[in-house]
Amino acid sequence: MSTIPHFPLKIAGLSKPGAPKVEVYSPYTDQVIGTVDKAGDAEVEMALETAYELYRDRSRWLSTVERIGILEKAVAMLKEQAASLAVGAAEEGGKPLIDSNVEMARCIDSLRACVDALRNDAPHTIPMGINPASQHRLTMMRKEPIGVVVAVSAFNHPLNLIAHQVGPAIATGCPVIVKPAENTPLSCFRLVDIFHRAGLPEEWCQALLTENHQVAEKLATDPRVAFLSFIGSAEVGWYLRSKLAAGTRCALEHGGVAPVIVAADADIDRAVPGLAKGSFYHAGQVCVSVQRIYADKSIARELAEKIANAAQTMVVGDPVSDQTEVGPIIRKSELSRIASWVQEAVDKGAELLCGGQTMPHNCYAPTVLFNPPDNAKVSHEEIFGPVVCVYPVYSLTEATGKANSLNFAFQASVYSQNIDTAMQVADSLDASAVMINEHTAFRVDWMPFAGLKHSGLGVGGIPYTMEDMQVEKMIVVTSKGIR
Repeated sequence: MSTIPHFPLKIAGLSKPGAPKVEVYSPYTDQVIGTVDKAGDAEVEMALETAYELYRDRSRWLSTVERIGILEKAVAMLKEQAASLAVGAAEEGGKPLIDSNVEMARCIDSLRACVDALRNDAPHTIPMGINPASQHRLTMMRKEPIGVVVAVSAFNHPLNLIAHQVGPAIATGCPVIVKPAENTPLSCFRLVDIFHRAGLPEEWCQALLTENHQVAEKLATDPRVAFLSFIGSAEVGWYLRSKLAAGTRCALEHGGVAPVIVAADADIDRAVPGLAKGSFYHAGQVCVSVQRIYADKSIARELAEKIANAAQTMVVGDPVSDQTEVGPIIRKSELSRIASWVQEAVDKGAELLCGGQTMPHNCYAPTVLFNPPDNAKVSHEEIFGPVVCVYPVYSLTEATGKANSLNFAFQASVYSQNIDTAMQVADSLDASAVMINEHTAFRVDWMPFAGLKHSGLGVGGIPYTMEDMQVEKMIVVTSKGIR
């Protein structure tokens, strides 16, 4: 029998045998696949003090050359371990291996993007010598790390989310403390270990789980924290923002109820594969999953039935199988909630075209609902499950009105073969990004990624996060030798 791996707290200088620990379960098998120690108030205090004292001592800062070298070595190590890391991520998070392999490739690419951004991260300058007051002067702009970063992460991308939160901190020279999701901490601890083995001193990147929410709040809201990176629920994210210490900046990434508008002239057969993928990728547990499709009434039924046909062919099951396309739901409580929301929609008049039932091993069948009412939860809240709703509409004006009717705005999309129609709709949508003839979950790691309204605060994406984690210092040189 193989030994279940155990991960102690990654707090520099800490030696605490017998700490309380959490068991990590596979959402598919319900078997324990690892254990992780938990931090209490004392351990969080030690991590914060270590990170803060490190930042305050400029003699210990890592040079840009050192940071690039560490990231490049980490990339090489990740390539060597990519297969096993992808399997581990699939096992703990439930994302099918075919998609976990893609996530692993993105994780590597994210760290490469950190290096690329460092190589091109030149600050702007401020004009001088343009009036009498500014004569004989020039400016130099320097970028410096903002300070201690605390990164609170989510379960659904256990490798690449850590790369997006921790990679920019390492790149910009910020000491970082990362708290992964309790359901999927193993990938984070493995990735942090790779950073350390790549040459990053342990105190520059510490990782921990906390004993309870109160300890986690203490970590995030401590006045020594300069920047909070939070990925998770809107309720928790906005609450933490309200508790941040004066001067602490933050970026919040929450969820959405992503809308898609399909015009009457859209090529349905070309649209269906992408819409099905965007709806059921990672069992819908993605913040920009396709959830609401507003289709012209002349094609809505045909589109919905074709998505349902695609859904029924998808392989649902073991995430570590390379045949699986839809894996389990992360928690049993979430599985029950998804089922109840679908049933509520059907009870209120939605037509169930496929799915609508729980399956063995905490899975839920890919589900297509036709025309659920506006007051059903699936029409106005993020279901975060493998459920998509198709609504017939009479006009593009009606479609954009419904798409924009919620307090969430993230990524959206429009399908049309007419560029004027597509651009008109794109211009009308409340969204930070609009995809034309592509599903809402499209993303590459160097593009901006921002939730609007209740969906978040700030802009994610490697170069944008790096910008958030730096401050500019202007140095003004005065000399009669400067004309």
